[in-house]
Amino acid sequence: MRLPWWGKIGAKVVLSRLPLGYAAWQRLGLFRHGAMDSRDYAVRVFEMHAGFAGETGRLDGKTIVELGPGDGVATALLAAARGARSILVDTGAYAGTDPARYLPLAKLLTDRGQAPLDVAGCATIDDLLNQCNAQYLTEGLRSLRLIPDQSVDMIFSQSVLEHVRRAEFAPTMAECRRILKPKGAFSSHVDLKDHLGGALNNLRFRESQWESPLFANSGFYTNRIRYSQMLEEFRSAGFTVEWSRPVMWQVLPTPRDRLARDFREMPDEELRVSGFDVLLR
Repeated sequence: MRLPWWGKIGAKVVLSRLPLGYAAWQRLGLFRHGAMDSRDYAVRVFEMHAGFAGETGRLDGKTIVELGPGDGVATALLAAARGARSILVDTGAYAGTDPARYLPLAKLLTDRGQAPLDVAGCATIDDLLNQCNAQYLTEGLRSLRLIPDQSVDMIFSQSVLEHVRRAEFAPTMAECRRILKPKGAFSSHVDLKDHLGGALNNLRFRESQWESPLFANSGFYTNRIRYSQMLEEFRSAGFTVEWSRPVMWQVLPTPRDRLARDFREMPDEELRVSGFDVLLR
C-alpha cells in the first residue's frame, strides 16, 4: 500500500530519528540520494549535461564539478575516461564504498573505446578516486569554498539544486560562479515537484514550519524556490542564463486553496512549472 504524502512526512520524521547510519537506510532502500549509482542513468546524465555545456568529445586537461553525486561516484570514471579530472561535492559521504560496483561502468567505457580505467585493483573508494584523478568532498558549501577561483570548466547537477537549504542557496550559487572559468558552463536539471507525491504538497506549509530542523532534516526537504525566483537567484550570483526549458503541468496538481499564503498568491504559470533544465554561463 502506498503512503499518502502526509503519511510519508510522518514516517520519515520518525525514521530519520532512529540511530541508524545512512548506509543502513540505503540497504533498506530508504532515504536514497538520487540514482547516480546506476550505470546507465549515470552515463545518460553525464552525457546530457556535457552536451548542454558543449563539452563533447575529449575533455583533456579540463575540470568538472558535480554538485550532489548522491549514492555514487560514477562521474569520477566518466570524466576520467574522457581525460578530465573531477571534483564531486556533496553534503555527506553518501556514496557506496565498494569499488567493485563500478566494474560494469569501467567495462562499458572501455568497450566504447574510451580511456581504459584499471579499477579492478582498487581496494577502497579512495583508491578508485585516485585512479580517476578525482576528489570527493562531503561538506557542502564549506567544500565548495576550498576550490580555487576560476579553476573549473564545467559544473553540473541533476535534481540537486532544489535540495540546497534556502539559507545556503545564494551563497552556493556565489561559490559556483566564483570557481567557474570565464568561458565555463553550469548545466542543471531542477525538479520542482514535492518529493512526497510528485505534486505541490511541500507548498502547504508555513515557512517557519518547513524550514524547521524537524522538517528540514527528515529526508524530504526541498527549498521551494520557484522557477522564476531561481532564475533570478542565478542572475544575482553573476550568471547569465543562456537558456532554460521549463516543463509544465496542465493544471495545478495541488488545490490552490490548500497552499500556504505566500504560494497561494502566485500566478498559475509560476506554480505549474514542475521542473526545468537550465544552462548558465
